[in-house]
Amino acid sequence: MASASACPRLLFLSFPRSPAPPPSTVGVSSRARAAAAASSVSASSSDSPPPAPAPADGVGPAAPTRGDRYLGRQMAAAAAARVVAPHEDAAEKRRRRKEKRRALAKKTPSGVACCYGCGAPLHTDEEGSPGYVEPATYELKKRHNQLRTVLCGRCKLLSHGHMVTAVGGHGGYPGGKQFVSAEELREKLSYLRHEKALIVKLVDIVDFNGSFLARIRDFAGANPIVLVITKVDLLPRDTDLNCIGDWVVEAVVRKKLNVLSVHLTSSKSLVGITGVISEIQQEKKARDVYILGSANVGKSAFISAMLKTMAYKDPVAAAAQKYKPIQSAVPGTTLGPIQIEAFLGGGKLYDTPGVHLHHRQAAVIHADDLPSLAPQSRLKGRCFPANDTDVGLSGNTLFWGGLVRIDVVKALPRTRLAFYGPKKLNINMVPTTEADEFYEREVGVTLTPPTGQERAEGWCGLQGVRELQIKYEELDRPACDIAISGLGWITVEPLGVPSSDPDGSAEEEGGAMGELHLRVHVPKPVEVFVRAPLPVGKAASQWYRYQELTEAEEELRPKWHY
Repeated sequence: MASASACPRLLFLSFPRSPAPPPSTVGVSSRARAAAAASSVSASSSDSPPPAPAPADGVGPAAPTRGDRYLGRQMAAAAAARVVAPHEDAAEKRRRRKEKRRALAKKTPSGVACCYGCGAPLHTDEEGSPGYVEPATYELKKRHNQLRTVLCGRCKLLSHGHMVTAVGGHGGYPGGKQFVSAEELREKLSYLRHEKALIVKLVDIVDFNGSFLARIRDFAGANPIVLVITKVDLLPRDTDLNCIGDWVVEAVVRKKLNVLSVHLTSSKSLVGITGVISEIQQEKKARDVYILGSANVGKSAFISAMLKTMAYKDPVAAAAQKYKPIQSAVPGTTLGPIQIEAFLGGGKLYDTPGVHLHHRQAAVIHADDLPSLAPQSRLKGRCFPANDTDVGLSGNTLFWGGLVRIDVVKALPRTRLAFYGPKKLNINMVPTTEADEFYEREVGVTLTPPTGQERAEGWCGLQGVRELQIKYEELDRPACDIAISGLGWITVEPLGVPSSDPDGSAEEEGGAMGELHLRVHVPKPVEVFVRAPLPVGKAASQWYRYQELTEAEEELRPKWHY
């Protein structure tokens, strides 16, 4: 007993309980987790208040991208909607599930072989239709599992410069047939809103308003969008692209389209393509990438430029260059989604059918006249009246080919109109009193398109008329642009022509200031847009004004890249 009492007493040490781990450490870097652990230990061993926790969103390479933040906002909005309407009608839920299944069923089955040039299903039934292949060729390629390398007969004609359309309401060719309607092409894209994808939306800078696709969310759903502006190489020389980028972002914000970023590109010179590829690689996260845009906006050319740029480092993209979509000036070149194995790290690239817009000039002219609407070189403003003349515009009419007529009802003596569009369309000016007779006599001859007597006889004419009352306050900048959907734009310069009278006073000019009255005639249903002037040319950098933004506005606005 004595020996037992002499035993040393055991000491029990008490340690503070470690705090519970955070709910989630997904997306947090190891450095951030270590910092959080160190802060918790120091807090438990001292009486000082604990420091602020590390941000849950991660720092450095683990920080969320603009796409992650965008998806987070979309999920939060969807959750809020479910809280507002927790008892959604069961019938409505069933209807939405049925609509989603029906839309996803329209996606081309993987077992159907399609032409790699246009996306039409291959067949041997109807000669001359999209996707038709000679029976002997079809059987040979099928036997050797090479149907994915087959180009249909229509694509072969397109690759040789033939204007072979396949979309109803967009012209035709001798002996041809209209196989697909613009509505059917829209239906083929209906499944997109139910896919988890990254959308790359293309807009033509020459036809910015006409090709913008204002209702893009009807196709894209809640998927993130990267906006790509194409054909910037066609803008006039000495154009400051800083002004163009800011102008585009302003227009996007005004249209209330929420996009991740804006890129100014040229598929011909490969300008800006690297930036788009970097954005796609950062945001796609193994999702499929869909190239979306209106007809003839340059989707196939953009994909070719992407593959060419990626081929230097990506063997998958290099192999995909051999079988890339066909490029042509014909609306409806692409007739179905074309799957392209373009990414080494997962996810596929899809070229989609162009969304046909009935309000563009390409929808009303013959297919053989379509090349005349496509500019082949840099645009150069053609001014009327010229700088070296004292001819006024009031009481005169200007014809832009056979597609546009502008009656100048009221204007300052020094008002000038600058036309930016295809050089193949001539501009003629006649007195308004002689305009009707001049058009009837010269349409199809001097005023083209339409080209030729036969097409002129079946021409719908300039039935759409829009009255424009253009008000202006500043003399040192253009008043506005008049954009013709599918053609180009006209810059209105109230004091564009230098005065020949050195003693003329600004007060005398100011007496006539305030308003221009124009009457614009176009074919139905072509649309006419009045917008802020696009800052092109050397002088634009002097009159263009950047909008002052707060830090919050700067954070929310999409960033543009070049």
